[in-house]
Amino acid sequence: QLQLVESGGGLVQFGGSLRLSCTASGFTLDYYTIGWFRQAPGKEREGVSCISNSGATITYADAVKGRFTISRDNAKNTVYLQMNSLKTEDTGVYYCARRHRVYGSTCPSPQGMDAWGKGTLVTVSS
Repeated sequence: QLQLVESGGGLVQFGGSLRLSCTASGFTLDYYTIGWFRQAPGKEREGVSCISNSGATITYADAVKGRFTISRDNAKNTVYLQMNSLKTEDTGVYYCARRHRVYGSTCPSPQGMDAWGKGTLVTVSS
């Protein structure tokens, strides 16, 4: 059964760090671009970071550049999002999603992804 499962969310203070994991089952991560998205209460889902299947292409939203780092370990079928210097505006549900490599090495929009995890909640307190 195809699944993406996010983990690592939680409550953290302003300036703290968390590492999120996105683990795939039922398919091989090697063939997929993986994106992290987030959705804050009352807001639309937005892209946070994206990594191509090989790891050669990485993108970040301007709001997280310099603070977040995406990486992947295809042998473990897992993609990570290291989040440092967290701010209250980083609060939200974080989702990972996949896009087959034949469609590109970036994550232009949530609509371009074809499978999603259920999300993990990140709460940053002031």
